[in-house]
Amino acid sequence: MVSGMDLEQQFLALVGIVEGLQKKVHQLEAENKVLIRGHKQLLEWAELNQQDNAHFQENAVYELQDAIAQPSNTYFPRILGGESAIEEIVTHGKSLARFGDGEFAAIAGRIRHKFQTELDKTLQEKLQAVLQSENERLLVGIADNYGSLEKYTEQTRREIRAYLTPSVRKEHLGLLNPHKAYYDAYVTRPYVIYQDNRTDAPQVRFANLKKIWEGRDCIFVEGKMTGLGVGNDLFHNANSIRRILAPAENAFSRYQEILTACLRQNKDNLFLLALGPTATVLASDLCEAGCQAVDIGHADLEYEWFLKGRGHRVPIEGKYNNEIGTDQPIIPIEDKTYLSQVIADFS
Repeated sequence: MVSGMDLEQQFLALVGIVEGLQKKVHQLEAENKVLIRGHKQLLEWAELNQQDNAHFQENAVYELQDAIAQPSNTYFPRILGGESAIEEIVTHGKSLARFGDGEFAAIAGRIRHKFQTELDKTLQEKLQAVLQSENERLLVGIADNYGSLEKYTEQTRREIRAYLTPSVRKEHLGLLNPHKAYYDAYVTRPYVIYQDNRTDAPQVRFANLKKIWEGRDCIFVEGKMTGLGVGNDLFHNANSIRRILAPAENAFSRYQEILTACLRQNKDNLFLLALGPTATVLASDLCEAGCQAVDIGHADLEYEWFLKGRGHRVPIEGKYNNEIGTDQPIIPIEDKTYLSQVIADFS
């Protein structure tokens, strides 16, 4: 039998539980009000931000027109399309030296890519000389990044905008000639960066690119593990292929040996170069020596990505890629045809 004292204790215990629950409810109600107020503020902020963006879009065209009509110390470099570059290379035997962010960084005394991890004063000076070359036999390629980015994917646009800050743009324009005609350095990148990379357009661009080496006796000057054409048919329309191998990184440290090996070859050969900033200098020096040299950069990797059809960069087993952030295992190329084509190895 429960005594009166026990009932009173139980009642008081229940009262304590109820009071505790009531306090918890009040606390939750207070927290809920804070959340509702915060959520309301976020919604108001989002609405205001949306209105600001709408107003900016409506007025931006007038602001830009005024900026164009009354420019400050800026200009848009004159960049001819990749088709024009290929026409000059195929029809008139021109050479091509390309400049990207890595080459501009090297000129400025900075390191941007794994291709060149060491600052080199000679490379810096040579790159600037090539960029400002007046040799009519040499096409100078720069990336078509300075105006509209409409033709590129959203990811590419973000990358370009993040890189081409006002200070970097000013740096580039200070090195370029507003009266010179440059060529689109992306001629050797027909796939990943373009918004139409899921259409037939990349196939057309690759077919046009292949005209450069069609029926030609080619000498590839490439980094160790580049493996131009290994495992694909990108260069199947070339008449012959021989290879000069260089270090995958900091190839400029062996530059004189590489250049000498090239100059020992018949000048009727077409030199196809994939060697980072070193290729840019080599294209110019070979052109000055009466050879035809084309810096094709990432063309082989672009073709591999095109064959995979994913619309973005992926690691390619056995091929070095400075643009993939993941560690890449170095797997020696054992393809018999590739090995038989090597005529000099400075790697």
